[in-house]
Amino acid sequence: QVQLVESGGGLVQPGGSLRLSCAASGIIFGIFDMGWYRQAPGKQRDLVATITRGGTTNYEGSVKGRFTISRDNTKNTVYLQMNSLKSEDTAVYYCNANFRSYNYWGQGTQVTVSS
Repeated sequence: QVQLVESGGGLVQPGGSLRLSCAASGIIFGIFDMGWYRQAPGKQRDLVATITRGGTTNYEGSVKGRFTISRDNTKNTVYLQMNSLKSEDTAVYYCNANFRSYNYWGQGTQVTVSS
């Protein structure tokens, strides 16, 4: 079955960095567009960044210049490098895989930015 497994979340101080990973299985990874979304307590799930199967990236405005999404098709993995973290980046981060009508989510990983 399809699995998206996120890792790399945790507690970090403001200004710090984290690298999230999402390992996919059960899909032909190379044909899927991949993305990272986040959901803060009491808020809706919002787009953070996406990367197409061709490598085109897109970022939500508040993370531009701080976050970088990348993918390694040989490892079936998508990454989110997060630098200069702020308290408002605190959320559960979810990995997403999308191809036509096929849409899959990971279980999420908690990122907490606090001193």
